[in-house]
Amino acid sequence: MSLPPCFATPDQADGALPLVLVDRDSLPTWRGGQPAAVQAWLDAHGFTAQPGAPLLVPGADGRPAHFLAGIADANDPLALAHLPLLLPVGTYTLSPHSPVKPDPGHALLGWGLGAYRFDRYLKPARAPARLVLDAAQAGDAEAFAVLKASTLVRDLINTPTEHMGPAELEGVAARLAQAYGGDLTVIEGESLLKHHFPAIHAVGRASHRAPRLIEIRWGDPSHPALAIVGKGVCFDTGGLDIKPADGMRNMKKDMGGAAHALGLAQLVMGLKLPVRLHLLVPAVENAIGPDAFRPGEVLATRQGLSVEVDNTDAEGRLVLCDALTYAAEGKPSLIMDFATLTGAARIALGPDLPALFTNSDALAADYLAAGERTRDPLWRMPLWRPYLSYLKSGIADLANSGASRMAGCVTAALYLERFVPEGQAWTHVDVYSWNDTDRPGKPAGGEAQGLRAAWQLLKGRYPTK
Repeated sequence: MSLPPCFATPDQADGALPLVLVDRDSLPTWRGGQPAAVQAWLDAHGFTAQPGAPLLVPGADGRPAHFLAGIADANDPLALAHLPLLLPVGTYTLSPHSPVKPDPGHALLGWGLGAYRFDRYLKPARAPARLVLDAAQAGDAEAFAVLKASTLVRDLINTPTEHMGPAELEGVAARLAQAYGGDLTVIEGESLLKHHFPAIHAVGRASHRAPRLIEIRWGDPSHPALAIVGKGVCFDTGGLDIKPADGMRNMKKDMGGAAHALGLAQLVMGLKLPVRLHLLVPAVENAIGPDAFRPGEVLATRQGLSVEVDNTDAEGRLVLCDALTYAAEGKPSLIMDFATLTGAARIALGPDLPALFTNSDALAADYLAAGERTRDPLWRMPLWRPYLSYLKSGIADLANSGASRMAGCVTAALYLERFVPEGQAWTHVDVYSWNDTDRPGKPAGGEAQGLRAAWQLLKGRYPTK
């Protein structure tokens, strides 16, 4: 396995500078055990173990002895995330004499996420500092897999639409299928109508880039079935109900649900989870053109329900409803979907906290617990069924949106639930998939949110024997 450039192997540790980790609680005791000259150096520089302010400590000969770095919480997977782009370019090793010792997997993940920069179009201003991994870390397949999946999600979302349309999403899925021995099927363009995916076709038909349903099947047929569905709207103009300019600016990220689904599928296949995976990505571009679907039209769906189009900017639920229906036909033990579905979820919970909906209290408890364990939180929102009245239509089985601006993320989830059979275990995550600002380990741009939690949930639900 080749290491990302922010890591070094033990045989590359010559000249590596030790990195001593402290927090505010451990600093006084550690400081008290240091020579007077070191204590004076710390006092002269006002070192308080504040994250973001590492200090180079010289030895008795005046040469660098080690870097002293403050961290806030050793149990946080992002505890070291501020260091790769803050420390001078060079190679570092975690000192065995550190009073604070983060989990080795957390150290690997945090360093890798902190070093990440999307560099397809712009050369980074500097290289990240390199962390020497010990033998155990270098062989930690799961930690590397989680890092790889997280950066895949980021890369896909960050890529502009001209290089990440439906065909390019198909290419990503094809590479995953080839790498892990999955079977890829793609239903494209007018074939969507022939194979009974009318809602996916309707949303994507106006674009010069043909809509498609991308699917991967993988795993032992004897294992329990798992369906993962991701919204792949590669750009969303809003359709004829066009978005304002500021609302359209970052709509390359509207395939963030697909990115999460592909990242999670990569984890499932790469780490050989004992499941029979069915990955589904309805990939479209919600464009404006002569053939664009219109407000007031009634669309057919794979399930047979008719849907009145109240708003063409509520297109994600239209492509998902066909995909969810198809996923349920295989009677999986669980359906998981991910979607950048509503701005209402962001108003309710802000940019960092994905909204979790599920039809199972036990499943909700497990998902939330997984988020707590991985420091990758979600917040459960209610499937408050009285709000189904907001989706009533006078001429169809239901509307895709409604006149009320209340509870937008709840009504979107309720819409999706209409396409999930009763008794079918199902989770829906309404995810922002984006960092608005630069923070340690969370650079501005595309982000994997709830991915570690989802993987932790699946590990517990489908344990490897």
